[in-house]
Amino acid sequence: MPSFDIMSEVDQPSLRNAVEQANRKVAGRHDFKGTSANIEQADKLLTLYGDSDFQLDQIKTILLPEMTKKNVDVRCLDYGDVQKISGNKVKQEVKVCVGVDQDLAKKIVKLLKDSKLKVQAAIQGDAVRVSGAKRDVLQEAIALVKKQITDFPLQYGNFRD
Repeated sequence: MPSFDIMSEVDQPSLRNAVEQANRKVAGRHDFKGTSANIEQADKLLTLYGDSDFQLDQIKTILLPEMTKKNVDVRCLDYGDVQKISGNKVKQEVKVCVGVDQDLAKKIVKLLKDSKLKVQAAIQGDAVRVSGAKRDVLQEAIALVKKQITDFPLQYGNFRD
Protein backbone atom coordinates (compact mmCIF):
# COMPACT_ATOMS: atom_id res chain seq x y z
CA MET A 1 0.00 0.00 0.00
CA PRO A 2 1.57 3.34 -1.02
CA SER A 3 2.40 5.70 1.83
CA PHE A 4 4.39 8.80 2.75
CA ASP A 5 5.35 10.73 5.88
CA ILE A 6 4.57 14.33 6.78
CA MET A 7 7.38 15.65 8.94
CA SER A 8 9.22 18.82 9.85
CA GLU A 9 13.01 18.72 9.64
CA VAL A 10 15.73 21.36 9.71
CA ASP A 11 19.00 20.79 7.91
CA GLN A 12 21.51 21.16 10.77
CA PRO A 13 24.60 21.93 8.63
CA SER A 14 22.68 24.67 6.80
CA LEU A 15 21.51 26.11 10.12
CA ARG A 16 25.06 26.07 11.48
CA ASN A 17 26.36 27.76 8.31
CA ALA A 18 23.69 30.46 8.57
CA VAL A 19 24.58 31.14 12.23
CA GLU A 20 28.31 31.31 11.45
CA GLN A 21 27.73 33.66 8.52
CA ALA A 22 25.49 35.89 10.65
CA ASN A 23 28.16 35.98 13.39
CA ARG A 24 30.75 37.07 10.81
CA LYS A 25 28.47 39.86 9.63
CA VAL A 26 27.79 40.97 13.22
CA ALA A 27 31.54 41.01 13.97
CA GLY A 28 32.19 43.08 10.84
CA ARG A 29 29.61 45.78 11.49
CA HIS A 30 30.89 49.06 12.90
CA ASP A 31 27.88 49.65 15.14
CA PHE A 32 28.57 46.32 16.89
CA LYS A 33 32.30 46.97 17.57
CA GLY A 34 33.16 46.52 21.25
CA THR A 35 29.78 45.04 22.16
CA SER A 36 28.79 41.57 23.30
CA ALA A 37 26.56 40.99 20.28
CA ASN A 38 26.74 37.43 19.00
CA ILE A 39 24.74 34.25 18.31
CA GLU A 40 25.48 30.93 19.99
CA GLN A 41 24.12 27.61 18.78
CA ALA A 42 23.64 24.52 20.94
CA ASP A 43 22.04 21.82 18.78
CA LYS A 44 18.45 23.08 18.31
CA LEU A 45 18.72 26.17 20.52
CA LEU A 46 20.02 29.54 19.38
CA THR A 47 20.92 32.19 21.96
CA LEU A 48 21.14 35.80 20.80
CA TYR A 49 23.23 38.15 22.96
CA GLY A 50 23.22 41.93 22.74
CA ASP A 51 23.64 45.13 24.72
CA SER A 52 20.03 46.27 24.20
CA ASP A 53 16.69 45.20 22.78
CA PHE A 54 17.44 47.26 19.68
CA GLN A 55 20.67 45.34 19.16
CA LEU A 56 18.82 42.03 19.45
CA ASP A 57 16.43 43.19 16.74
CA GLN A 58 19.41 44.10 14.55
CA ILE A 59 20.93 40.66 15.09
CA LYS A 60 17.61 39.07 14.03
CA THR A 61 17.54 41.20 10.86
CA ILE A 62 20.98 39.80 10.03
CA LEU A 63 20.23 36.18 11.00
CA LEU A 64 16.85 35.66 9.29
CA PRO A 65 17.98 36.50 5.72
CA GLU A 66 21.04 34.27 6.20
CA MET A 67 18.78 31.40 7.22
CA THR A 68 16.56 32.03 4.21
CA LYS A 69 19.60 31.98 1.88
CA LYS A 70 20.59 28.58 3.29
CA ASN A 71 17.04 27.21 2.79
CA VAL A 72 16.24 27.03 6.51
CA ASP A 73 12.56 27.89 6.97
CA VAL A 74 12.24 30.69 9.53
CA ARG A 75 8.71 29.59 10.45
CA CYS A 76 10.29 26.83 12.57
CA LEU A 77 11.71 29.38 15.04
CA ASP A 78 10.08 29.80 18.44
CA TYR A 79 11.23 33.01 20.14
CA GLY A 80 11.55 33.05 23.92
CA ASP A 81 11.31 36.11 26.16
CA VAL A 82 14.08 38.69 26.24
CA GLN A 83 16.01 38.24 29.48
CA LYS A 84 18.21 40.76 31.27
CA ILE A 85 21.65 39.45 32.19
CA SER A 86 24.66 41.03 33.92
CA GLY A 87 24.84 44.78 33.59
CA ASN A 88 22.51 46.14 30.97
CA LYS A 89 23.01 43.27 28.54
CA VAL A 90 20.16 41.11 27.23
CA LYS A 91 19.75 37.66 25.71
CA GLN A 92 16.99 35.84 23.90
CA GLU A 93 16.65 32.12 23.35
CA VAL A 94 15.25 30.91 20.05
CA LYS A 95 14.19 27.27 19.76
CA VAL A 96 14.39 25.57 16.40
CA CYS A 97 11.25 23.41 16.26
CA VAL A 98 11.63 20.05 14.55
CA GLY A 99 9.06 17.33 14.28
CA VAL A 100 5.31 17.70 14.06
CA ASP A 101 3.92 18.41 17.52
CA GLN A 102 0.84 16.55 18.76
CA ASP A 103 -1.64 19.41 18.21
CA LEU A 104 -0.58 19.94 14.60
CA ALA A 105 -0.52 16.18 13.95
CA LYS A 106 -4.09 15.86 15.24
CA LYS A 107 -5.11 18.81 13.05
CA ILE A 108 -3.57 17.13 9.97
CA VAL A 109 -5.27 13.80 10.72
CA LYS A 110 -8.63 15.53 11.22
CA LEU A 111 -8.16 17.52 8.00
CA LEU A 112 -7.48 14.35 6.01
CA LYS A 113 -10.44 12.49 7.57
CA ASP A 114 -12.82 15.39 6.91
CA SER A 115 -11.65 15.68 3.29
CA LYS A 116 -13.30 12.36 2.35
CA LEU A 117 -10.13 11.28 0.52
CA LYS A 118 -9.54 7.55 0.67
CA VAL A 119 -6.44 7.76 2.83
CA GLN A 120 -5.55 6.71 6.36
CA ALA A 121 -3.46 9.01 8.54
CA ALA A 122 -1.68 7.86 11.68
CA ILE A 123 0.52 9.78 14.11
CA GLN A 124 3.89 8.07 14.51
CA GLY A 125 6.11 9.92 16.97
CA ASP A 126 6.89 13.32 15.52
CA ALA A 127 5.59 12.52 12.03
CA VAL A 128 2.27 11.66 10.39
CA ARG A 129 2.14 8.60 8.12
CA VAL A 130 -0.45 8.79 5.35
CA SER A 131 -1.31 5.69 3.34
CA GLY A 132 -3.76 5.11 0.54
CA ALA A 133 -4.64 2.70 -2.23
CA LYS A 134 -3.37 4.84 -5.11
CA ARG A 135 -0.50 7.25 -5.62
CA ASP A 136 -2.87 9.85 -7.12
CA VAL A 137 -4.90 10.00 -3.90
CA LEU A 138 -1.70 10.53 -1.91
CA GLN A 139 -0.77 13.43 -4.20
CA GLU A 140 -4.19 14.97 -3.60
CA ALA A 141 -3.62 14.59 0.14
CA ILE A 142 -0.26 16.38 -0.13
CA ALA A 143 -1.87 19.20 -2.12
CA LEU A 144 -4.64 19.53 0.47
CA VAL A 145 -2.25 19.67 3.43
CA LYS A 146 0.04 22.17 1.63
CA LYS A 147 -2.95 24.40 0.95
CA GLN A 148 -4.42 24.25 4.48
CA ILE A 149 -1.32 24.23 6.73
CA THR A 150 0.71 27.34 5.91
CA ASP A 151 1.93 28.49 9.33
CA PHE A 152 4.42 25.64 9.90
CA PRO A 153 7.10 24.21 7.58
CA LEU A 154 6.27 20.65 6.56
CA GLN A 155 8.15 18.21 4.35
CA TYR A 156 6.70 15.21 2.57
CA GLY A 157 9.00 12.24 2.20
CA ASN A 158 9.65 8.55 2.74
CA PHE A 159 7.40 7.59 -0.19
CA ARG A 160 6.76 3.87 -0.51
CA ASP A 161 4.92 1.97 -3.20
